[in-house]
Amino acid sequence: MLELPLATGLDPVQSYVSELAATDQPLGALFRTADLVAGLLLLAAALPALVAARRRFWAAAGWAALALFGAATAADSRLPLSCAPTADTACQVREDAGLVPFTHAAHAVSSGLAMAGAVTAVVALTVAARRYGWWPPLARTGPVLVVLELAATAWTLVAVAAFEAGRGHWALGAGQRAQLLLVAVWLLLLAWSLRAARTAPEPRP
Repeated sequence: MLELPLATGLDPVQSYVSELAATDQPLGALFRTADLVAGLLLLAAALPALVAARRRFWAAAGWAALALFGAATAADSRLPLSCAPTADTACQVREDAGLVPFTHAAHAVSSGLAMAGAVTAVVALTVAARRYGWWPPLARTGPVLVVLELAATAWTLVAVAAFEAGRGHWALGAGQRAQLLLVAVWLLLLAWSLRAARTAPEPRP
């Protein structure tokens, strides 16, 4: 969301979100710091819930995936791209030739783990809410967000494959931003559901 009021110089329809944090970008340090803080906060929130989930499979899987999302996002911030391949042809050529720092390959791994964790958490914790009768707001609205998230993820994966095959951008940036925005909305819904569960009155015996 920070790129809306800021002049990043990158096309949000075509560029990878990770390119905002590239070391050659003027606002790269800001986005790397935001990733680090967000990742650490997610990790800190997910680990206690994972311990409390115990033998509830879907809950344990969801909180573990959310912890992975947080840890991998924090790692992303420490493994930034050196340049923006979708906006800089020379950068793309160097990347294709393997003439970029190792952080490009490492970042691809950590980003992949982050999104795998995010998508798994969205699905697993929504299933947990419905199966175990927990968190009514998430149980009601979560399935819609799951469908939208899976569609945005498919769009992103297809667009990435097309770009790497030299077939254009296929609105890669828009798909990835939709994917991340839906995860953010789902996280807000999860937080609201958890708060509502804690403040709900105890049932009478």
